[in-house]
Amino acid sequence: MTYKKDFSSVCNDFINDAKLTDTIANTKEDIKHVRDVIAKSMDKQPLSVKETAVLLAADDPDVVEEIFNAARDLKKSVYGNRIVIFAPLYIGNHCINDCAYCAFRKTLRSTVRKTLSDTEIKAEIEALEDTGHKRLILVFGEHPQYDAKFIAKTVRDVYSIKKGHGEIRRVNINAAPVNRDDFKIIKESGIGTYQIFQETYHHETYAKMHPKNTCKGDYLYRLDGLNRAFEAGCDDVGIGTLFGLYDWKFEVLAMIKHSLFLQDRFGVGPHTISFPRLQPAHGVEIDDKYLVNDFDFKRLVAILRLSVPYTGMILTARESPEIRKEIMSFGVSQIDAGTRVELGGYSNSDKNQKRKEQFCLGDMRSMDEIILELLQDKYIPSFCTACYRVGRTGERFMEFAIPGFIEKFCTPNALVTLEEYLVDYASKQTKEAGNKLIESELSKIPDPKMKKEIIDRLNRITKKDERDLYF
Repeated sequence: MTYKKDFSSVCNDFINDAKLTDTIANTKEDIKHVRDVIAKSMDKQPLSVKETAVLLAADDPDVVEEIFNAARDLKKSVYGNRIVIFAPLYIGNHCINDCAYCAFRKTLRSTVRKTLSDTEIKAEIEALEDTGHKRLILVFGEHPQYDAKFIAKTVRDVYSIKKGHGEIRRVNINAAPVNRDDFKIIKESGIGTYQIFQETYHHETYAKMHPKNTCKGDYLYRLDGLNRAFEAGCDDVGIGTLFGLYDWKFEVLAMIKHSLFLQDRFGVGPHTISFPRLQPAHGVEIDDKYLVNDFDFKRLVAILRLSVPYTGMILTARESPEIRKEIMSFGVSQIDAGTRVELGGYSNSDKNQKRKEQFCLGDMRSMDEIILELLQDKYIPSFCTACYRVGRTGERFMEFAIPGFIEKFCTPNALVTLEEYLVDYASKQTKEAGNKLIESELSKIPDPKMKKEIIDRLNRITKKDERDLYF
């Protein structure tokens, strides 16, 4: 991996701490203004930083409940009742950074360091395929051995591993920002989303958490990472903040600012936004000053949904099953399931697990348990990867999504991929719940031709043993 500072031709620090802080301090609660902002959001228009601040200023319980209800309605309007399923796979935890909150930081000598071998990667992928996963995000530490060629090779290897009907159809990436030439190499391997978390957008806090003598210590180089990704042809990117490092309201406004910056500059904002909360980890001492309580966590999720109507929102297994169940309706479109965050954790578990994982998980349930709960709560678990594979990404995705045409693809593809899961991997109870939900969803489809085409694909899966029949 090259660490030469390869900035974009136009690189500027568009995060103004003082301005964001003043916006929060000077925006007072105004019920009428809140309702005006909600109305704009319900018209599926992205909100400005100032409009988002109006929602952040709302503290009256009744007004906050209006925000929650609006987020539920908007989520249903844009995404229906689908929830996309994925899993993270940690490839290596060697790291040259020294982030204060991370169990993989280089000075934590008690962490068990490991990079999965080709044989171990194969075992992990087969274990994931055995549970029904079709979509992964590969996670890499920031280290010279995890350069662009290594990442690209790993992606190609993952795609090549198939067991029975199992196959990984889409690989996303969570890795360090790289140079434009390196982004091109990684893009050519067939990735979906390239995800870079700023962790915290607050400059002083960022400097405190990331020592200057490390690669990650350069705030602006990291902030510019997704600009370089776009310039290299990666039109599908994800942003995120680790909530708990600084004031949550500031971080929400900063993410909105980042999203709008990308939209203005490249014609499309982030495909996904992630909002993990700081969790306990081996060898990490947590300052609880900025930890986000459950109520404020619900607020920030709902406000993000209203602020970025067409951006996917990811709720991870850092959270407990109870919190995930409650927050799901506020705008979440993707969750991980059956997650393990230690190296080799899907195919094998050992006594050193805590010293090989980046943080503690809140939801350790199996894939089938999570799928069953989703079905019982009337969500459609979706394993769809069609948009990536037919080129509905970046600006083209927005062309489909903004007018609402995406519903013509997403619900049918969700039902077809769910059928695959039910036939190949589900327990008896999950299969019964899934068949019942599919029957219910089919009854809601108004277009007879589309309904007929979906039923044809479902029959080809169950009766002809065909797979991957996407729209």
